[in-house]
Amino acid sequence: MATSLDKALAIVQAGKTIVYPTDTIWGIGCDATNATAVAKIYALKQRKESKSLIVLVSSFQMLEKYVQEVPEVVKKALEIAIKPTTVIYKDPIGIPANLLAEDGSIAIRIVQDSFCEQLIEKLGAPLVSTSANRSGVASPKSFSEINSTILESVDYVVNLSPEKGSATASRILRVSSEGTIVVIRD
Repeated sequence: MATSLDKALAIVQAGKTIVYPTDTIWGIGCDATNATAVAKIYALKQRKESKSLIVLVSSFQMLEKYVQEVPEVVKKALEIAIKPTTVIYKDPIGIPANLLAEDGSIAIRIVQDSFCEQLIEKLGAPLVSTSANRSGVASPKSFSEINSTILESVDYVVNLSPEKGSATASRILRVSSEGTIVVIRD
């Protein structure tokens, strides 16, 4: 009998979408290196592709495969971060254009959830992570708040405890041109 992890992996490998718990809120995800799957998420969320999505990686080593440089100030900030922290990086590598912001940047978080970490490791690629709601609608604070339209529109809903995940989105940081950290969302 396949586990939720095995089922989610098979769906994502097939270029399809999932709803899954993350280290923050429940999200909609897919293989972040698959432009077609990414386009499905934009359509499902009714979101313009000019508004980029967050990408999850499993480790610093994976992060370094997808960005030109991880500034030392970012490494230090991530080492001391108490809550999940997403960082906006310039000039990503191997990420489809439809996943990038208008300025060519990408928001990436090293995940702190064992299910997500295992899924990303087995996939061997980052995952898209965007809140499980339509664009312009408040993010669900729990699984029970996810609109049934979203649940019916994805290819697989990960079968884990509905209480899994937190009600809080990640902190978002950007490195300024001067090399200092700017807090975008706390």
